Amino acid sequence: MIIQIQKKICNEYNICIIVVVGVLGLEQFNLGHDNGGSQDRTRILRLSYSACEYIPLAKDTKEAWGEAERESGMQLVYTTGGLDIAKRGTPGHECLEKFAKSMTAQNVEFERYEGQSIRKKFPQFSATPKWISLYQKDAGIIDAALANAVHIQLARKHGATILENAAVLRIVKEGNQTKVCTSQGDFLCKKVIVTSGAWTNDVLSSIGLKLPITVTQEQVTYFATPHMNEFTKDRFPVVFLHTGLPAAPYFIPIHGNTGFKTGLDLGGPVITPHTRTFIPDERRRKKERNYVAELCPRALGPTLYTKTCLYALTPDRNYIMDTCEEAGHRDIIVFVGAAHAYKMAPVLGKILSQLAIDGRTTYDISSFTMKRPAISDPSYPPCFKLDVPVKDDILPSYL
Repeated sequence: MIIQIQKKICNEYNICIIVVVGVLGLEQFNLGHDNGGSQDRTRILRLSYSACEYIPLAKDTKEAWGEAERESGMQLVYTTGGLDIAKRGTPGHECLEKFAKSMTAQNVEFERYEGQSIRKKFPQFSATPKWISLYQKDAGIIDAALANAVHIQLARKHGATILENAAVLRIVKEGNQTKVCTSQGDFLCKKVIVTSGAWTNDVLSSIGLKLPITVTQEQVTYFATPHMNEFTKDRFPVVFLHTGLPAAPYFIPIHGNTGFKTGLDLGGPVITPHTRTFIPDERRRKKERNYVAELCPRALGPTLYTKTCLYALTPDRNYIMDTCEEAGHRDIIVFVGAAHAYKMAPVLGKILSQLAIDGRTTYDISSFTMKRPAISDPSYPPCFKLDVPVKDDILPSYL
């Protein structure tokens, strides 16, 4: 997205004219494309985090989505409740307690369920006495494809211009402004906001900046469960199974014309946006099916389809939200969502607009600076697991 644009246009006499446009959004593909990581039927909205700095953002996010719903007249968010679950004594149990500690510190209400009490609340689960869980009532899902369309249409309503098939070729300084050169022409800008996900370094390469971003290809699978009425949004929560291992699963209830959704968080192959494929990994798909069979067997059914997507990961898997001042471009603002930002889109948009217009924000984003070791120190060890081989076993031995 580019703020306060001026576009050079040459008239019939070859005289260059500057036309003030206002706010411009650039998309390198067609609107609604499936090439990145933001276009799908559903995304999870939650307040459960292991890091306290995300919870204030998450608290404001639901109201921000509500503003878009009220203005558009379209329902975008559905409250389902959220269940974080693990087995006692495993690495996942330690993860769960970090979530509990952060939510307690941020005054987020949650309930604990163990063993058969989980199954009593949600009969769909095959719980054993070793299972423990945290239930947070405000979690839910976002209709992502519809929300993308609504944001675009509301932006246009308020005077923004959205250009599709406008790939950024380079960014250069021109006087006290920034020129963005695209496949559809050049634009002079007072401020530039880069939210290009897996293509971030492609966009920033012309200003001599390369961020430590690793791109992976992940996937989600939808099952046509014959027991649909047990896995609707009003009967089944969004679920994270914490294993303490890579490629941990999550489940999402049925929404729209889709089935029961599951995916594995992380663990996909390392790729680039230019080398990725759209071909599902059959071993990962088998792993997804096996997790569902173990935890919610009645959700299984024929595979409707598997959809691939891209993760753009920072070494500590925290956001990047900062200017490019250290590279000599203080008027360029960069955001990288580390594959968990969609749920907060309206609040993140507010913060980025504050940075562009006021040079500061009312939110604490100190944890997301480029100056932190994870971004500035080339020797910083990534805290996520990459390109994890998925074996033919059913589940980790302790599940």
